[in-house]
Amino acid sequence: MSRNRAITIDLDDTLWDCHPVIREAESKLWEWLETNYPKISDNYTQEMAADLRKKVVKNYPKKSHDYKFLRRSVLKTIFLTSGYDQKFAEDAFDFFDMHRNNVTLFEGAIETLEMLSTNFRVIALTNGNADLVKIGINHLFFDVIYAADFGYAKPDIKIFNEAIRRSGVNKKDIYHVGDHPVNDIVGAQKAGLRTIWMNPTGISWPENSKEPDYTIEKITSLQDILMG
Repeated sequence: MSRNRAITIDLDDTLWDCHPVIREAESKLWEWLETNYPKISDNYTQEMAADLRKKVVKNYPKKSHDYKFLRRSVLKTIFLTSGYDQKFAEDAFDFFDMHRNNVTLFEGAIETLEMLSTNFRVIALTNGNADLVKIGINHLFFDVIYAADFGYAKPDIKIFNEAIRRSGVNKKDIYHVGDHPVNDIVGAQKAGLRTIWMNPTGISWPENSKEPDYTIEKITSLQDILMG
């Protein structure tokens, strides 16, 4: 592993497609609730739970990036108001979390991460809550920074500066890789990092924003950029 090069990399929608994973986890959770705690499905729909989540965000704005806190808060509310002990909400959260981490990495992502981890200090930098241990790829990362744990979310420069500090590498020798034009690319640019935009769907770069150093549609293209 090189001691003078590092990469910070987003997780959701950069290494795997997150949206279908969350939809599937939500669907399985509500099926599980209906089977095990039927009074909840009598009182709530998924849409009503989503409205509850918005209220939690409004009441706890500083926790808006802490998805575990938001989900646990909603589950505790729907359990309590449906006549169940709140302690069972943790079982529901664990069930959801199991399926939330059942991701399918993009083709070639494992091989790319293996290459990166051999040549760079690879730091995961995420606003989400994907568990690298449960997914089985934690050994490919030098470190991971969760916005919920750190207290600041991308694009805040503080979380990028923390990644720079942990890497022990000069920021001019760090690339940030991510899919979100603002949270990932603009945030990293403000922190002085070089940037690689993961754009698998081929959308246009937002007008009036500084373009990334590189744009890729496949994660395997990192090998050409960084090892070419």
